Amino acid sequence: MRYVYGPVPSWRLGKSLGVDPVSTPIRTCSFDCVYCQLGPAIEPLTERQVFVEANDLDFQLKEFKDVQADTVTFSGMAEPTLALNLAKLVKVTKRNLPHIPVAILTNSSLISRKDVQNDLSFFDIVIAKLDASNDETFTRMNRPRFPITINEIVESLGVFKEHFPGSFRIQMMFLKENQHLAKEMAALARSLSPDLVYLNTPLRPCEVTPLSKETMNDIATAFEGMKVSNVYNTLPPAVDPVNHRETLRRRPPKK
Repeated sequence: MRYVYGPVPSWRLGKSLGVDPVSTPIRTCSFDCVYCQLGPAIEPLTERQVFVEANDLDFQLKEFKDVQADTVTFSGMAEPTLALNLAKLVKVTKRNLPHIPVAILTNSSLISRKDVQNDLSFFDIVIAKLDASNDETFTRMNRPRFPITINEIVESLGVFKEHFPGSFRIQMMFLKENQHLAKEMAALARSLSPDLVYLNTPLRPCEVTPLSKETMNDIATAFEGMKVSNVYNTLPPAVDPVNHRETLRRRPPKK
């Protein structure tokens, strides 16, 4: 099983070497988001466990010691904070690639846990998902696999942000279901004072239709005064992945 993939062309993070700390054969996650490019979460998980041993990741990372990348990004087949040994995996990554900042894409589902917040503190960049401003839309879009509310997530993100020394960023996915909530979602983002807000709509194959560039630009006006990156207005770099099969398994081509 391969845990390291890419580098991939990321509109958020440039040339990004991927680390998958869960690496299950099929998608397993704490959410079953309607827009996920990996399809339905066939075996949803909500409890943290060890999926990838630190020694095994250490061995694979040695193959990438000369990789040309802007970031190393923890993401992949599931919510990465499900990895119980996440802090160990970050430390192994930084030891092997000390010159590259390490980021994580989290769906924020476990952010209320103190052990998760502690593990996230080892990253240089934390990108936390926030797709709704009310529980009805949250449930419809993200389909959480255990009881959790938007208020819990926002409050926990605020607590984490207060003590996080790195770059704290929010990502918001917009669909027709939540585009009317742009002002409310912008207000939530402002309350968290992120270093950057990513405005996204699904441009990779999935079951929902992306919003147009014009609509996304209109949504961006609600975020006036904040630093924003719009998926339509950011050109990803050209990258040639080292391992194409493992990369495509986690990153299907754009539409």
